[in-house]
Amino acid sequence: MILAIVSDHSPCTPELKRLEEGDVERAWGGIASLQFGLQIVWTEAKKRGARVEDVARWMCEAPAKLAGLSRKGVIEAGRDADFVVWHPEADFTVTNECILHRNKVTPYEGQTLSGVIEGTFLRGEKVDPKSDDARGRWLKR
Repeated sequence: MILAIVSDHSPCTPELKRLEEGDVERAWGGIASLQFGLQIVWTEAKKRGARVEDVARWMCEAPAKLAGLSRKGVIEAGRDADFVVWHPEADFTVTNECILHRNKVTPYEGQTLSGVIEGTFLRGEKVDPKSDDARGRWLKR
């Protein structure tokens, strides 16, 4: 049984991946995939009969509870309105051009994933993922 899905998001420069050596043991351990986390999980979860509600619980509600973030994790009165508008049945292919990470090294390049995101909202305000306008803030338990 899956209780929660989280990410440590450990990207690095292409040089630290040591791609030319082809030795996974010497490569930096993290991958740039945070941008595609929802789609990666949804693509595989739906193949196994999971529902959108399951993925929301695993990726939103459970991690917020685990971290003690009472304003996060679900959409209801009194909580921060953090959510995405997406088409779970629409597919897209990961290309270098669509990667928003600074270092565009990801094992998902060329793969087709399900779930096209149309908009991201942080505390009820639409954010532009291509903007450098940082709106995050430290959250205390």
